[in-house]
Amino acid sequence: MTNSFKELESANCILAIGTNTTVAHPIGSMRLMRAKSNGAKLIVADPRRTQIASLAHLHIQHRLGTDVALINGLMHIIYKNGWHNQAFIEERTENFPALAEVIEQFPPERTSEITGVPVDQLKQAAEWYSRSESSAICYVLGITQHSTGTDNVKSLANLSMLCGQIGRPSTGVNPIRGQNNVQGACDMGCLPNVLPGYQYITVPENLEKFAKAWNAKLSPTPGLTMVEQIDAILDGKFKGLVVFGANPVTSYPDVNRVEKAMQALEFLLVMDIFPTPTSAFAHVVLPACSFAESDGTYSSSERRVQRVRPAIPPIPGKANWETLQELSTRMGYPLKYTCGEDIFNEMASLTPAFGGMSFARLNEKGLCWPCPTADHPGTQYLHQGRFSRGLGMFNAIDYRPPAEAPDKDYPFWLTTGTLFTHYLTGTMTRRCPTLHHENPVVEVEINPEDAQRLHIEAGEEIQATSRRGTIKARALVTTKVRPGVVFIPLHYAENAANRLTNAALDPVTKTPEYKVCAVNLAKSA
Repeated sequence: MTNSFKELESANCILAIGTNTTVAHPIGSMRLMRAKSNGAKLIVADPRRTQIASLAHLHIQHRLGTDVALINGLMHIIYKNGWHNQAFIEERTENFPALAEVIEQFPPERTSEITGVPVDQLKQAAEWYSRSESSAICYVLGITQHSTGTDNVKSLANLSMLCGQIGRPSTGVNPIRGQNNVQGACDMGCLPNVLPGYQYITVPENLEKFAKAWNAKLSPTPGLTMVEQIDAILDGKFKGLVVFGANPVTSYPDVNRVEKAMQALEFLLVMDIFPTPTSAFAHVVLPACSFAESDGTYSSSERRVQRVRPAIPPIPGKANWETLQELSTRMGYPLKYTCGEDIFNEMASLTPAFGGMSFARLNEKGLCWPCPTADHPGTQYLHQGRFSRGLGMFNAIDYRPPAEAPDKDYPFWLTTGTLFTHYLTGTMTRRCPTLHHENPVVEVEINPEDAQRLHIEAGEEIQATSRRGTIKARALVTTKVRPGVVFIPLHYAENAANRLTNAALDPVTKTPEYKVCAVNLAKSA
């Protein structure tokens, strides 16, 4: 997040797009509700009528995969009405003429035709966002899990810069990440192209610094992302895989293909706290520690690094880092850390954004990076006065439709997501009887018009089929989805929604297009 959670409460307008906040990040959603109570205008853009959408002043129910067209259309209205921040554009940005040329092609009528959003809603959203003193954007996987995910995020950055709604309190572009410590994993270098602190491996100075500290030869070639790893396994390029705290057999797109890859491996090691569908394919399973057995740090969505301490000793007898250290040593690269603090101190010494952090400081309170020196208070919000690259770059982005669209054989749009009762692949939450009772089986949301046309009754078992697979689900007839759109939650391994989803990738981040594909619905045989 460019800004902090606390600042959201003081925003005058919040645009929440592609985020089912009350479900995916219930604590964060409290901030949005407080902002609304304080008088902020809440705009929610989501193809489904989620709970947060029902609470909004304005719900923009745009068509799946039309986010770039929607944002370009809002910018067209803002620019034509003179609601943009010309001084900010001139002083803090570059390449604006290229953006202006693109958004010229998205007048309200064309934007409405592409997105399905009425013109009056487009105008109202554009006015509220641009003319409020402080407007914040919140987004998450509904923006990023597309073959155009990078375009979507850059378009939101364009919108914020156009209006000067960034680099100040209660503004910015804020991904409210709901997964525990996903921000921290990225901060620590768990991405295939960066070292800790987002230091690119393609920069020789970065590689040299870490190679010296680790006494190892490091490759400047970026690694593979998750879907690329599956491709490499099936191509015979990968023979072994270590899966730590993940469940790709349920969470990756095109599950049938993932299962073939797991079967093709010569060696699969899974390390987790519970058995998973992925561990069923493993040659070796090692026990992992939960958060309650861990000593270290977490990073929240707002870049806040916080201490986590063990409530109980590690049940496996070893902390996670100790298990990984022993594996590394046995495989020929000795590691000799003595505690989690050793690991953190090494990381902080090599990463400028964390250079001023230590367990001693974090024991008192969390700190938001960048925190470069020991007397630095941490950074509440980013881009004050200047962007990290100097001038903010406008990106001229045209609309591209999703990689797969409905046709006569697969006439419905499918989107996937989460329910309030379950978390991700349900490895933990579906073991809880109370939560299981709330949502015991997978349901497919279908609009009443579609249900009537297909003679589908509420509660009836039906089949959903894509070009990649078929699952069974119980029909949930609801107006939460528009005609022609269906929604299936991703938590149910026995009927995994990701057997249907498309592994088409964003060309930059290689993120799969979980949020859009084409399916057919039929009564179960």
